[in-house]
Amino acid sequence: MAPQLAWIGLGNMGRGMCKNIVTRGDLDNPLIICNRTTKRAEDFSKSLPPGKSIVASSIEDAVSKSDIIFTCVGDDAAVNEIFDAALQKGAKGKLFVDCSTVHPDTTEGLAKKAIAASAEFVACPVFGAPAMADKGQLVCVLAGPESSVDKVKPYTTGVISRINVDFSGQRVGKATLLKVIGNTFILNLIESLSEGHVLAEKSGLGTDNLHQFIEALLPGVYAGYSTRMLSGEYHKREEPLFAVDLARKDARHALALAEASGTHLKGLEVADAHLVQVKEHMGGRGDSASIYGAVRKEAGLKFEN
Repeated sequence: MAPQLAWIGLGNMGRGMCKNIVTRGDLDNPLIICNRTTKRAEDFSKSLPPGKSIVASSIEDAVSKSDIIFTCVGDDAAVNEIFDAALQKGAKGKLFVDCSTVHPDTTEGLAKKAIAASAEFVACPVFGAPAMADKGQLVCVLAGPESSVDKVKPYTTGVISRINVDFSGQRVGKATLLKVIGNTFILNLIESLSEGHVLAEKSGLGTDNLHQFIEALLPGVYAGYSTRMLSGEYHKREEPLFAVDLARKDARHALALAEASGTHLKGLEVADAHLVQVKEHMGGRGDSASIYGAVRKEAGLKFEN
């Protein structure tokens, strides 16, 4: 019999991952879903195939009825709060799988809490945008005891992800360390694209001509972000894909890790300064791609293209 699964956290990424576990996972029982805002969980459950999910009344309720519990929330404080509630009672023998993007020290702390409660823990941060989460095309980074990771794999490749980066047998913090460093690549490419498009516009090359080059040489993520910039999506979306506050949280983690390691991330420092301007201009609607607007404004152009 397949284990009973629960999913806690229905943000931009969590909803797509949760949907794919329901529709692609080999589940014998309905997936138990839980969210800080119960109405969001109820509305989301209604959008899934009938009879394939049930809504838990609380974190404690979800954990008590489950064997494997996935968590995916926005920041370190939120995931610690969830674990403090989840491990209060009845956690012995259960497996916790955290997909959140948090500091590696936070991940190690979660593992210690789980082990102290006689539970298992696997770190499973993911790379990819919400559209990739919806299509089951994420990249999962798995770390923890090999026997525990093996229990998680049936719900990754072919379900929520297209491939795993397998750190089985390694410290769980290495998974989120990779995630934090990997996200600096995303912020740096947004910064680079923003600067390039602004230079193309002001020098007379033209952004469409630069976009042709990007599509030819750098298809995929680069071309995708370039399209978001030129289409104006970076300032038109009401709900950001990679919210400015979350992007800055990731940047702070990376910069702190760099300082502690005796190195520097100069490019990220520039991108983070632009994210500050994004927050000032757009508030919580700001997206990581909105760095383009900040670079435009610095160059004497309107923030909105």
